[in-house]
Amino acid sequence: MAGMIKAVKGMHDVLPDQSAHWLAFERTFIDLATAYGYKQIRMPLVEQAEVFKRTVGEATDIVEKEMYSFTDRNGDFLCLRPEGTASCVRASIENGLLRQGAQRLWYGGPMFRRERPQAGRYRQFHQFGLETLGMSGPDIDAELIIFTHRLWRALGIEGLELQINSLGTVDSRAGYRERLVAYFESHFDRLDEDSKRRLTTNPLRILDSKNPDMQALIEAAPMLSEYLDDESRQDFEQLMSMLDQAGVAYRVNPRLVRGLDYYQKLVFEWVGGLGAQSTVCAGGRYDGLVAQLGGPSTPAAGFALGVERLLALMAQGENDEARPHACLIVTDPAMMGEGFCFTERLRDVVPGIRVVVNCGGGNLKNQFKKADRSGAAVALVLGQEERQAGEISVKFLREERDQTRVAQDALPGFLSENGII
Repeated sequence: MAGMIKAVKGMHDVLPDQSAHWLAFERTFIDLATAYGYKQIRMPLVEQAEVFKRTVGEATDIVEKEMYSFTDRNGDFLCLRPEGTASCVRASIENGLLRQGAQRLWYGGPMFRRERPQAGRYRQFHQFGLETLGMSGPDIDAELIIFTHRLWRALGIEGLELQINSLGTVDSRAGYRERLVAYFESHFDRLDEDSKRRLTTNPLRILDSKNPDMQALIEAAPMLSEYLDDESRQDFEQLMSMLDQAGVAYRVNPRLVRGLDYYQKLVFEWVGGLGAQSTVCAGGRYDGLVAQLGGPSTPAAGFALGVERLLALMAQGENDEARPHACLIVTDPAMMGEGFCFTERLRDVVPGIRVVVNCGGGNLKNQFKKADRSGAAVALVLGQEERQAGEISVKFLREERDQTRVAQDALPGFLSENGII
């Protein structure tokens, strides 16, 4: 007998008892995005690797170590998308969305990074995000953060902390970069190997190091806030004012730089509850990204959240929407066709009702056991007597109540009156 084939390391199956929570999250996110005026965009899983080398940054861990890249039969260097923002921008440029005015877009789906699997982090993981194109200024930045704040409330998630920072513009960071390099060079012997490599490629990424041995050195490093240009400083102050007015609590974290090269001005993270992997949502402004991918100079901002990490924070109790309202039992196999006709009429009359038809045969006792295991509130029994009388028997599975018979046409009203639907 051949051995069992298992999922690839770092990939995971979402089983039926978990998928109800995924669906609940997705519905909440989509409804809220729609309410804010965002429209969905869907990008392919496979992209030209250059999309991410040019935007995310060749010196980032994502491109250097984690990206699933390969050369196809035509010699094209491709990859599985490691994040959604660059793909969204590429699609917007290629399909002319930027010529249609400012864009509010949302996306969701799997991303791929070959990193060490751990709690809340997989090699295939799922992100949902908002991207805004063509809007400058702190007002749209505030909207993105206020959206996430409302999303946490809608999902029942508590205990997240919002951290914000301003990276300034590329030009204003140049002076800071020189001073930061000089500082770390003066402490070169205290740098870990990753930081030594980043010193010549992207020294700001050293501030993002999670190595505990580096934290004291990082805390003593020069402050980026001292080098902010006037426009970035004013935008950041206006953002904080709008968040204050909206009642969104935050903490200014001067060491927050994010791990992607394309950010400038605002960056933010929502953190909490998952130990070392504490960031559940992150984003900011990336005004230079569109031009980096060959489009016109366009202001842009957005965020992405990790679905697996959010679900770990959501209440994982039983989801009522995963349970059927009713389970139909047909006592005579010759009447199965009538049973299907009955449930289809019921679905026509009561949109959204969840009815499971017992299939696969079995005696009446076993069918009632299956109905009970389904979680249904009631079993609907169709037998010869019920058919002749134009009725249906209703057996309550979650309450101590007598079985009763109801006219088939009256069943929707009976289920509503008894709190089943």
